[in-house]
Amino acid sequence: MTTLPPLEGLTAVLAAIRTGSFTAAADALGLTHGAVSRRIQWIERWLGTPLFERHARGVRATPAGQRFAREVEQALATISQSAEHWRPRRELETVRISVVPSIAKLWLLPRLRALQGTPPELRIELSVEHRLASLEGREVDLAIRYGAGAWPGLRTHLLMRETLFPVAAPDLAKRLGRQVSTERIANEPLLHDSDTTQWRAWLTSCGQRYRPHARDRRFEDYDLVLAAAEAGLGVALLRVPLAQSALASGRLLPLGDHVIHNPASHWIVTRAEEDRSTILRLVERMASEPG
Repeated sequence: MTTLPPLEGLTAVLAAIRTGSFTAAADALGLTHGAVSRRIQWIERWLGTPLFERHARGVRATPAGQRFAREVEQALATISQSAEHWRPRRELETVRISVVPSIAKLWLLPRLRALQGTPPELRIELSVEHRLASLEGREVDLAIRYGAGAWPGLRTHLLMRETLFPVAAPDLAKRLGRQVSTERIANEPLLHDSDTTQWRAWLTSCGQRYRPHARDRRFEDYDLVLAAAEAGLGVALLRVPLAQSALASGRLLPLGDHVIHNPASHWIVTRAEEDRSTILRLVERMASEPG
């Protein structure tokens, strides 16, 4: 087999062609001017033809030098691709998150790529369901839960607090008027999920008592509550920042100016003894995400 030139000689040739100067090539490679010159001379002797023309401002590749450099770059690229093919791939660690459908759709999925990192540092796998997956039984690694933030034997990290105010589709909002009374709102079909705590809290803060009506509509998930409100089926409470996009897009309009803090919040929940660095970094990244 024909003796091959040393790799450092080839990299010196490519650097000199790229920079147009032995001095600049030496700086790029962390070598002296003399070392670069000697390596290139060795390659030229090995080839039996000059690769550069020397001039006052530096060097310029000869036609042979240009062709040789292209072929060397192609050969090095082939070697690199072959190495990638055979090199064992590092599997990304998978983190399983339990989340209800509405939070998955409105908050988590739009942020999933950012939370995994660029390039990906981990793979997030979602367990989307209404039941509380068991952290202690290691069904999942962490969960997003909604409530007061106290679950025995678990560690909680605040994800998001919310404010609440009533909204309606543009046609209904126009009919009711921007400064509609609380009593008028209470007599409209109220849209909510399985938890009526938010409507009770908002009406109480306005001096009104919550009275369920036959025309009220209950949905399993909050994203369906928003869809029903956008369809003009009644009045919903907008949870900001969770559903901010519905307001920003104009699909829903505010009714009145009265805003309250949601009695419950969203929390990231882990096992109390959780110490895996991947999990802890993801919790920190989630908690720092803007609402």
